Amino acid sequence: MDMVCWVLMKVGELTSLLGEIGLNIQEAHAFSTVDGFSLDVFVVDGWPYDETEDLKNVLAKEILKSKDQSCSKRQPALGVPMHSKLLIESSPNCIEIPTDGTDVWEIDAKQLKIECKVASGSYGDLYKGTYCSQEVAIKVLKPECVNTEMLKEFSQEVYIMRKIRHKNVVQFIGACTRPPNLCIVTEFMARGSIYDFLHKQKGVFQLTSLLKVAIDVSKGMNYLHQNNIIHRDLKTANLLMDENGVVKVADFGVARVQAQSGVMTAETGTYRWMAPEVIEHKPYDYKADVFSFGIALWELLTGELPYAGLTPLQAAVGVVQKSLRPTIPKHAHPRLAELLERCWQHDPTQRPNFSQITDILKQMMKEI
Repeated sequence: MDMVCWVLMKVGELTSLLGEIGLNIQEAHAFSTVDGFSLDVFVVDGWPYDETEDLKNVLAKEILKSKDQSCSKRQPALGVPMHSKLLIESSPNCIEIPTDGTDVWEIDAKQLKIECKVASGSYGDLYKGTYCSQEVAIKVLKPECVNTEMLKEFSQEVYIMRKIRHKNVVQFIGACTRPPNLCIVTEFMARGSIYDFLHKQKGVFQLTSLLKVAIDVSKGMNYLHQNNIIHRDLKTANLLMDENGVVKVADFGVARVQAQSGVMTAETGTYRWMAPEVIEHKPYDYKADVFSFGIALWELLTGELPYAGLTPLQAAVGVVQKSLRPTIPKHAHPRLAELLERCWQHDPTQRPNFSQITDILKQMMKEI
């Protein structure tokens, strides 16, 4: 069976534990705080379904040991600047999110019409629906998964999305912040994710189409960075296409407003697309998104999953310890190959910013 296990432990301890009890890690996501502890999400197999309770008991014992040692030392993860710090206190009436007196984004759940489920995740479901006769996407948190951490993520996403307006960023429409109806409503992207197009529909991008997609993403990311927002989980699954073929950056659940110092240490992301400094839990800035963009750009070029022959953890170790990078096809346009190599430089200062990337891609478009 496939099973998602989430626990608060050090990364090494958890991966070791999972291996010792016979589980094979198929996919991993890391959420870390400044104190060295992480909320790690693992998709695993290797455990019989009828023995699930035994697995839970084994994990629970180890988790309790870890919590006894670490809970008293935990510090809150970095979020928005201190002058506009989020209020994540849950009350019977609503989730408190700062406002500036001009926002009108609270949605009455009664005005939402849910039509069909589009996707399902560990903590929420995505539905297609309508709001005031407009086609929308509705991300609903699963009630059984709502906890303090999830409320922080939910509030952070609303806080960020309500302020951004760009043609290459998925448009926020509103949110329901009154439990149990916790949901975020955005424009509906009819053609789905780039990930699904590449890996499920087996779609292929010719160079002109590839450059158009890359320019769309680069423009959206440049806008976010100009507004001091680091996405932190840029990957093809979070790049959505509308009915006109316009690609937009989506999913700001783990995005953060950049700290005043310019660097951050609250890590998150998905290993296959993650920058080495993030994997190593080092301070990082917006250049971590540039690295992830480079991996996604390679994915557009090849149609392959990054490091397909490795588990996510093996890929992460290779990226950090052996400077592992995807192999650039020999047929790749020379300027595109050069851009890929610049984006995934180990030294973040050697990577271009998205303004530079957009200019490079536009120039390539003119030349072909």
